[in-house]
Amino acid sequence: MKTLRRVPCARVALLIAIAGFAGALVNAQAPAEVTVNVFSGGFNWPSFVAREKGFFERNGIKVTLQETPNSVAQMTGLSEGKFDIAITAVDNIVAYVEGQGEAPIGPQPEFFAFMGSDSGFLSLVAAPEIKSFADLKGRTLSVDARTTGYAFVLFDMLRRNGLPEQSYRIETVGGMTQRWEALRERKQDATLLSTPFNILAREQKFNQLAQAVKVIGPYQGNVAAARRSWARANRNRVIAFIRGYAESIDWLYDKGNHDEAIRILLKNLPQMSPELAQQSYDELLDSQAGFFRKGRVNLAGLRTVLALRTRYAEPKKSLADPMKYYDPSYYGAAMR
Repeated sequence: MKTLRRVPCARVALLIAIAGFAGALVNAQAPAEVTVNVFSGGFNWPSFVAREKGFFERNGIKVTLQETPNSVAQMTGLSEGKFDIAITAVDNIVAYVEGQGEAPIGPQPEFFAFMGSDSGFLSLVAAPEIKSFADLKGRTLSVDARTTGYAFVLFDMLRRNGLPEQSYRIETVGGMTQRWEALRERKQDATLLSTPFNILAREQKFNQLAQAVKVIGPYQGNVAAARRSWARANRNRVIAFIRGYAESIDWLYDKGNHDEAIRILLKNLPQMSPELAQQSYDELLDSQAGFFRKGRVNLAGLRTVLALRTRYAEPKKSLADPMKYYDPSYYGAAMR
């Protein structure tokens, strides 16, 4: 019978330590999972690019995109921790922090924005027979939610063009896709649409009456938002998301990437035609009005959001401090 050779204890300990280190190294290299809830639309292009080009994984995270039908579902899901990050209108974050949201979930002081994205790319689009703001008197317009999102942008565009709130009707319909479908079916007469839905509408003889920022001035539209407790516990994931997203915006603005950028957009939005994708490229990457460089938050635009909410939201509150809803520390760490 063979006698088993004894391995010295020190060597056993060394082998165990090496195995443990190797296992830890494998775990450290595996990207952390991050689920991001979004509305459908071309403004998800940076996220499409960051996943396709590996910008998220290079920074240590694997991102899953999850679509939402409307802001009520999105904000409810965020409050319940059903996903990690929401790409949403910053007005939604302000509304729910202040207890002015449409969903019956009460004030959400946990909500905050940590990165910007864009102005919302909002345009007021109306039925073919409506040629001007004046033609909207007595008509029905649609919004996602009556008390959040871009409803107040719509109200202010109308007010500035001589239409007080009592001169038109409002119906809540849902997100951009739902509003465009309802407008196309002539269930309402006008709504705010983002790129590429405004382009689709123009192609089908609907009239684009105005771009929002040309009427109301600087505006912070979409942001990346999360719950403060989750962000504190997952600081590295937040920073990784910012870095990957910012890299993708840089990549998109590089004209040398034009053809591949169009390919990625069409891959993720297969219902788009190549012509629509090119028109979306021109609008979403406009040098003055396109995606915010590096994913910065537009503080002047955020102040516009607060001014509109001060004017239109219920219950009435005077809102003036953008830092109550935006924590720049994560962005600062990501950009260092």
